[in-house]
Amino acid sequence: MTNETASQPAQLQHEHRQPESNSSEPPRLRLIFAGSPAAAVPSLLALAATDHNIVAVLTREDSQQGRKRILTATRVSDTADTLGIPVIKSNRLAEVATEALTALDADLGVIVAYGGLLREPLLSAPRLGWINLHFSLLPRWRGAAPVQRSLIAGDDLTGGTVFQLVAELDAGSIYGQFTQTVGPNETTGELLASLADAGAQLLTRVVAALADGSARGETQQGDVTLAPKLSLTDGKIDWTADAATVHNQIRGVTPEPGAFTTIDGALVKVLAARIALPVRTCADADSSATPPLAPGHLRFDSSRVLIGTATDPLELVTVQPAAKKPMPAADWWRGRNAGANANANANANANANAGIGANAVAVAE
Repeated sequence: MTNETASQPAQLQHEHRQPESNSSEPPRLRLIFAGSPAAAVPSLLALAATDHNIVAVLTREDSQQGRKRILTATRVSDTADTLGIPVIKSNRLAEVATEALTALDADLGVIVAYGGLLREPLLSAPRLGWINLHFSLLPRWRGAAPVQRSLIAGDDLTGGTVFQLVAELDAGSIYGQFTQTVGPNETTGELLASLADAGAQLLTRVVAALADGSARGETQQGDVTLAPKLSLTDGKIDWTADAATVHNQIRGVTPEPGAFTTIDGALVKVLAARIALPVRTCADADSSATPPLAPGHLRFDSSRVLIGTATDPLELVTVQPAAKKPMPAADWWRGRNAGANANANANANANANAGIGANAVAVAE
């Protein structure tokens, strides 16, 4: 098993028990690569740069994307086409797809975020079975959304695992892991991109070790936690929660399914936010600390848009109003029409006695 540490995104350090080839020219494997989103592309490119032969790429079928619902291939499909690798597109591995993959007589299957389940007889078809690059420190966060669930839970350490695929969900023996610290404002999209790069490096080394026979799997140790797929409702912000919980939720659901709230009855997506300075009390009224805000109330304060939670306020950094492009939160606030500003002032006056302050406006549930 390979253990590695990355103190910064995509930067590996302190490698232990690194698999080494038994000869200068290890055996060349016939590989099937299964993956779909952008996070799988670094692994495909890394394996394509080795001497192993990727005989086919399995990916999900083209799907409608964007407002215009344009039929779009997966990022892995596009990459495979560029590399000249045959592509098999299938959302469900029914009889036809299973037979096509089995007929390839592969030595090893490699999965990185394919988006579907592999079952027998396909699971046992390659000579060495299948390995999976999973973006968590297994057995923590087994399931479809490990990075999202890790950020929502407030983890400050994460990583990736290459393990043997078995029938039980993400439960096979581990061939290698790496760890990586999580930035305080890092989103799922940002973290996944760096994990994908670091994971691709580990994956190629594990494949090389399997090829020369030096790979040794270890049984997973520790408490199992699950990471089920997120739904749209997971993105609805509850401003009555504490600041850390709200902040972690926003980070975890960005970019998908996306964090959102309603302001004056209008839907607003929150693309980036950060915890503001600690609240100011009467004792330190002249300090630079942020004045308190009631949960779900906003204030425009020194070019910042602040919103209250159960504890400290959050600063909205980037937002996307309905039917508009993403923009800095301060620009969105300044661009609100005269009626909205009048309503904000009215709400501020109505809530002055509650200590909410000027230019505050309630956020609907």
